Amino acid sequence: MSYAVAASGALAKMKTALDADTPSYAIPLGEQQVAMNELLGKQLRLRWLGDINCTHCGRATRKSFNQGYCYPCFTRLAQCDICIVSPEKCHFHLGTCREPEWGERFCMTDHIVYLANSSKPKVGITRLSQVPTRWIDQGAIQALPVFRVATRQQSGLVETAFKPFVADKTSWQAMLKGEPAPVDLLALREQLLEDTRAAVDDIQSAHGLQAIQAIDDAPLYEIRYPVLEYPTKVKAHNLEKTPEVEGQLLGIKGQYLILDTGVINIRKYTAYQVELAVA
Repeated sequence: MSYAVAASGALAKMKTALDADTPSYAIPLGEQQVAMNELLGKQLRLRWLGDINCTHCGRATRKSFNQGYCYPCFTRLAQCDICIVSPEKCHFHLGTCREPEWGERFCMTDHIVYLANSSKPKVGITRLSQVPTRWIDQGAIQALPVFRVATRQQSGLVETAFKPFVADKTSWQAMLKGEPAPVDLLALREQLLEDTRAAVDDIQSAHGLQAIQAIDDAPLYEIRYPVLEYPTKVKAHNLEKTPEVEGQLLGIKGQYLILDTGVINIRKYTAYQVELAVA
């Protein structure tokens, strides 16, 4: 089969925008971007060229840490610290943040605690500026903001209060097998607000009523992904084991390309030097 190279360079997570209720996707490769929705139904080839360059400092690295970083950056940068995964463990207030200026910009800013439905109902947090990108990246078909919170740590505390009653993880395999059954997120929100009232009241008492505000009039987001056909069995491609992946593009959901030969998590290969070609 004859292919034409569309772009090559350092791979990054797909850029998204919500057009009505359907996301549009573009894959960044170095300085180029390839619009992906228009490639649905076409034969693609992704080829890892063998190199990885740290997404922060650009140095060559044999292994990618935390989706795109070399080991020195992984151990030095605030964006790679444990509190990014567990925001309730933020230690900014202790004066031990790895990069206080970065923390001011990204953590000491308004966040949203939300409910979403990707593989099943879940609770999550995101910066206000990342709405609705975060939900698209997770493959959610529904999303509903619940609280607006002043800092990342405080949003993590509220999320922790919700965890005994609702999941905080997405099953990527289930997400890629099709759309989950719709959920009445408005009713779920009301139930969870009742279940967590005492815990949230305690958090508000510690941080102030203005820091943690319930959102009563938030719209319910509904998202429909550009998918021609879902796989019945989810098989993930691994560029390190098979550097060249080919297949017909059947859909895009979350940060995954769904090919007729398997799925590939684009975000997983951030900073890998990759060539994308289209037949």
